[in-house]
Amino acid sequence: MKKFYLFLIALAVTFTVKAQWVNDPVNNTLIANTSADAGEIYLAYNSHTGDTYMQWCSFVGGNGWSPTLQRLNFAGEPQWGPNGIHISGHQFSSMSEGVAMTTTTDGGVVSCFSVYDGYTYAVKINPDGTFAWGEQGVQLFGGLGFSRAEVIATDDGGIWALGFDYQNLYLQYLNNATGPVITISDAGGYRCMYGQLTLSYDNRVFVTYEKCGNGLYTDKEIYVAGYNPDGTQFSQETLLMSSKTFQVTYLHHALSDGMGGGYIYIWHPGIGDAFNTYVFHFDQFGASTIGSNGAPVHTTDPTYYYIDANATVDPVTHDIIIGYRQTDAEFESEHRLYVNRITPFGEIIWGEGMLVLDNGSAPFAKIRVDAFEYGDGFSVIYIKGQSPTSDASTVEAQGFDMKGDVLWSTQMCSSTYSKTGCENTTGFHGGQNIFTWINSTGAVSGSGPGGLYGQNIGQNGEMGEVTPPTPPTPCYPPTNLQGESYYNAETGISAAVVSWTAPDTTPLHYNLYCESLKEVIEIDPEYTSYYYELEPGDYIFKLTAWYEDCESDFALTENGDNYILIEIQNHESVSEIDYEEIVNIIEIYNVNGQRVNAKDIQELNQGMYIIKGVTQSGKITTRKIVK
Repeated sequence: MKKFYLFLIALAVTFTVKAQWVNDPVNNTLIANTSADAGEIYLAYNSHTGDTYMQWCSFVGGNGWSPTLQRLNFAGEPQWGPNGIHISGHQFSSMSEGVAMTTTTDGGVVSCFSVYDGYTYAVKINPDGTFAWGEQGVQLFGGLGFSRAEVIATDDGGIWALGFDYQNLYLQYLNNATGPVITISDAGGYRCMYGQLTLSYDNRVFVTYEKCGNGLYTDKEIYVAGYNPDGTQFSQETLLMSSKTFQVTYLHHALSDGMGGGYIYIWHPGIGDAFNTYVFHFDQFGASTIGSNGAPVHTTDPTYYYIDANATVDPVTHDIIIGYRQTDAEFESEHRLYVNRITPFGEIIWGEGMLVLDNGSAPFAKIRVDAFEYGDGFSVIYIKGQSPTSDASTVEAQGFDMKGDVLWSTQMCSSTYSKTGCENTTGFHGGQNIFTWINSTGAVSGSGPGGLYGQNIGQNGEMGEVTPPTPPTPCYPPTNLQGESYYNAETGISAAVVSWTAPDTTPLHYNLYCESLKEVIEIDPEYTSYYYELEPGDYIFKLTAWYEDCESDFALTENGDNYILIEIQNHESVSEIDYEEIVNIIEIYNVNGQRVNAKDIQELNQGMYIIKGVTQSGKITTRKIVK
């Protein structure tokens, strides 16, 4: 009866509490009443409902530093009353143990946290405000792990949760029932700590984690490993960052690359005794694609620090766009905000970065970088300090195109209360992005009132009612990706031949990715095949079509894979049948891998060609000929 009574109250306030997004930086939207000391704000957008969930912690409720959640519809109207829903079924510590939150495909929200008794729990709240797993939630990891919970939603309505106990990491999948507990440990005695989750294909998950020695300053390495929902491992442990010595509390961040893999970044002084931020990347197989020292966001300079980074991934190029703070190493009295762009293979596109803000001696905080929905730009949001001696601050935003040119500048909040900003934004969905903050004490004109406030912003820099972006022309991928190996016994040349079917819309060019060699080959759109001479070994190829506004998804094979694996063998392993005469020609290519419009050798001009055909025994093979 108690749950039903609370549900009726939740329904009542849904219809009485209204506050739409405004277009006024002086009076922003009040999302929920909070104490002025609240903080640790997390946001998550639900693409299935259009709602945004947010969670913050405070000492309200008498059960320690505990979370409260609120739900907003797309218009910015709070759905769970003026105060949200407080999680009161557990006693929390007086300090943060790490609280995480995500939304699920059925429109719910899951809060994951450690509590005072040392256990980790997941509590799920339905859109109507009822508790899906009871107010106590589900205990995770079989009672193991007691710190810094992480959580990420899967495409099938489930979640992955991660925790650790300062020695081992514990991973578990939940979808109606809890899966097996996966323990990640190190046989050499290093501590496995501070994991992050990145969702891959088919609801699999990558865990990036740090291996550390003991003490405040210690050697630290970063690894990645991939796991299936049934607890098995699909990607072995791979080193991303080689050993560096720095303070153990400097932690890495992880985000998806949109291709089944992910990026991580971390700032440390482990190279040249100078603080810098370094970017690493792993592909959908868990393989590192940038060296173990990473790609620096700025040239390392002992006189400056490059820290406090935040990043997004462009949905078209899959490059990481990362914002960071430059400050002088001696006094940390200078405050400049830069952005840079780095490819999955570590190429630094914008050199020394692009300056967004030079705030002089006044600090700024909470850099938040978000890509536009269709890859035509990005925004940078930050809390801007007004002077070096005051807590007064505003919320500012700038928009950029993918060349780094400024599109617009908008002041989202002009009130100068001291603000505790959100740990993440929602990212752009339906044309708008959301940033929130809590007004703290110490405002210019007296004590701050507290309260969770927020503001939306569109891709054109507008607030309030935003203009949805126009979807680009469909970015059709090639189809029927195929590949085979080739060997010429006379010349000893080995090669791979990749072919595909062109999409309905002609692209500007194709991109053929040879992941094993970290190469990208640009192919003219009139051709649908490529010939590539290679040494013996295993080679993975992927293919996309590049249009004016976008790059397509990877081409699929007839089995639904988005890659092909071609094995180039040593010549001793080639069967004698490969040398049989070709009696029926299927296709002819020139030495550049381009298909030739001919079905007979006699039709060819003088030169070297690759012939694909059927032998007397019915085997399909390829040969190189000279005419």
